[in-house]
Amino acid sequence: MQTHIKPTNFLTLFFVAATCIISGGLIGAVTNMLNGIISPYYYRATMYWNFEEIWTAAVAQGILEGLLYGIIFSIIFTITFGLVTKGKGTYIFAFQQLLKLMGIVLICWVAGGLLAIFLVNLSPDFYRAHFPMTPFNKTEMIKFAWVGGSIWGAIIGGLLSAVIGIVAIKNNWRQV
Repeated sequence: MQTHIKPTNFLTLFFVAATCIISGGLIGAVTNMLNGIISPYYYRATMYWNFEEIWTAAVAQGILEGLLYGIIFSIIFTITFGLVTKGKGTYIFAFQQLLKLMGIVLICWVAGGLLAIFLVNLSPDFYRAHFPMTPFNKTEMIKFAWVGGSIWGAIIGGLLSAVIGIVAIKNNWRQV
């Protein structure tokens, strides 16, 4: 346990912040890689993209948005890490907490996609009334719902992770 206690320097805080930002971009890339395969139509309809390379654009969009969310998350997480550990936390300690939070985002991504699939199967007309771009073909409708739901799930997961991250750092630091 003593490996987590040593003076935190500016470089440690910089690496923690950079890792948070990169993690956001990575999550955005991976989730949109899958979502771009599942429903290119979703991106055509919601982003008004009318070109061939939808999958590549979806991945680029995921990276961009992930980096932006990563910056916001990084500010919250890095400040919390520095304040809670009073300058004695290591990069390894912060990285361990970050991995757990990334897991929460991915779980919420899946949960959001599954919830949307449930809703579109429960009442396609209700779903289409709320999301008018939803296709009429049943398979395409389910794919469209997955992508939209999973994106919202990841966003909610990110917000949840910011709050849980504060609590996790505080609680786990007490155990060190």
